Amino acid sequence: MAEFSFNPWDPEFRANPYPAYELLRQGPPHMLQLPRGQLVFVARYEDVDALLDDAENLSNVRMLPREVLLVGPFGGAQTMLTSDPPDHSRLRRLVSRDFTPKRIRDLEPEIRALTGELVNKLSAQNGDFEVMRDLAIPLPVMVISRMLGIEPENYETFKRWSDAIVSGNNPTLGGAAATDFRHAVEAIRGYFTAEIEKRRRQPGEDLVSALVAAHDDDEALTEDELLAFVVLLLLAGNETTTTLIGNGLLALARNRDQLERLRAEPALMPKAIEELLRYDAPVQAVLRFTRQDINLRGTDVPAKTAVFLALAAANRDPAQFAHPDTLDLGRTPNNHVAFGHGIHFCLGASLARLEAAIAIDAVLERFPRLCLAEPTKRIDYRGSFALRSPDAIRMLTG
Repeated sequence: MAEFSFNPWDPEFRANPYPAYELLRQGPPHMLQLPRGQLVFVARYEDVDALLDDAENLSNVRMLPREVLLVGPFGGAQTMLTSDPPDHSRLRRLVSRDFTPKRIRDLEPEIRALTGELVNKLSAQNGDFEVMRDLAIPLPVMVISRMLGIEPENYETFKRWSDAIVSGNNPTLGGAAATDFRHAVEAIRGYFTAEIEKRRRQPGEDLVSALVAAHDDDEALTEDELLAFVVLLLLAGNETTTTLIGNGLLALARNRDQLERLRAEPALMPKAIEELLRYDAPVQAVLRFTRQDINLRGTDVPAKTAVFLALAAANRDPAQFAHPDTLDLGRTPNNHVAFGHGIHFCLGASLARLEAAIAIDAVLERFPRLCLAEPTKRIDYRGSFALRSPDAIRMLTG
């Protein structure tokens, strides 16, 4: 197997990973040396697309030391992200009823109202705003928190915990950052343990109550699975959408022709969201483990090897997409893999698309002179490799 070394936590790579992805698409899958050991990095669209749904050879179950799993936010319990059928099917079925197209459509008026409140606050500022802090972060947190039945006064606290957990996915961090990660895991698990007990005594119409009822009835969620499920919904329910909104507005601001095209053609928004997902995918890669010794396009890979399926690299593959480094909001077809596909296709994809479309539309409508405050300044990104999320994006409104 070809040897290839790079550091995905290097600030230069974080600022623009796509040149490295171009190299990684060349030749067979590469064995990479990372701070936590070796893994296989699969970057070509054809390979990523095929392996995303290859349950025969690849597993979602984390083949990691037990002590590593226990200190994570899920406490070693199975989740939709870390399980295979039949457990995955059981877990996904429990929550899928709350992410149906009708349920998502029913949320639209509330999402629009929340977005309107946030954009009104932006208008009251002195001609500029910070995209992540003022819009991309609070909106998804508000939406998923309301679905979970979390009190509004806890929104900021939850986001702080979520940030610490996501940034904890960086083995180069230590000291205060590692301490923040541990404290956030303890805090979020402690909070939801108490909330689960409250829902048992007094159930409501929220997702936590629905999962408690499933646990207590016929779906047989274990106690650990129930807690892990609720934590996963909070983390996944806000992080991907936050990143999609931030990356999307940044890409539009850097591609003025496409921004003005979207202003002139509002009906282009659904295609625009798909292209923004392809162009700078919120989730850069997903993790799998080989079930047995396999051969990946001529490369022998031992059993229990970690495999990174690089969604973002696949989405820029010139073998699949013409002019892949160009943002084209009308791109057709656009079979990107930003949300994966198959049984592990992102459950919240429809919700993320809707929130991003509403948020971007509201900002473009309210601020006709929207532009980056510092167009030449490098954007810094948060510590997680798998999730490509800007730290801050300052924009001028006029």
